[in-house]
Amino acid sequence: MSFWRCYYHIVWATKDRQPLLSPEIERVVIQAATEKSHSLKCSIHAMNGVADHMHVAVCIPPYIAVADWVRNIKGMSAHTVNEVFPDRDIRFQWQRGYGVLTFGAKLLPVVSDYIARQKEHHQQNTIEAYLERTDEDAAG
Repeated sequence: MSFWRCYYHIVWATKDRQPLLSPEIERVVIQAATEKSHSLKCSIHAMNGVADHMHVAVCIPPYIAVADWVRNIKGMSAHTVNEVFPDRDIRFQWQRGYGVLTFGAKLLPVVSDYIARQKEHHQQNTIEAYLERTDEDAAG
């Protein structure tokens, strides 16, 4: 295949934006996502979240549709959370949609830093609204 570098900032939320991402669950999600992404030959550069959503900076090859990568990651991570925590009162699920933005290699450090500091951004209300969108209204 020819040379490529396709970087994406992807955001997705828990079902009904429920605050289900405790530190323990977030660790399981990140581990499952990292393993599944590796099996798809995709590189996660940063991944972090807050109670109701996750952010990831990932490099996905052009022969894998972004929608397929998201479906695989969300499916595997939800399945793993429910397997690791079988006695939870509520079944862990992700919301159907997601948000995706592309960026170039020069912005990888900026995007990765934004993702790494998610909890800080949300606590201090320094989020960038367009980087937090997961719904269809994000066009434009």
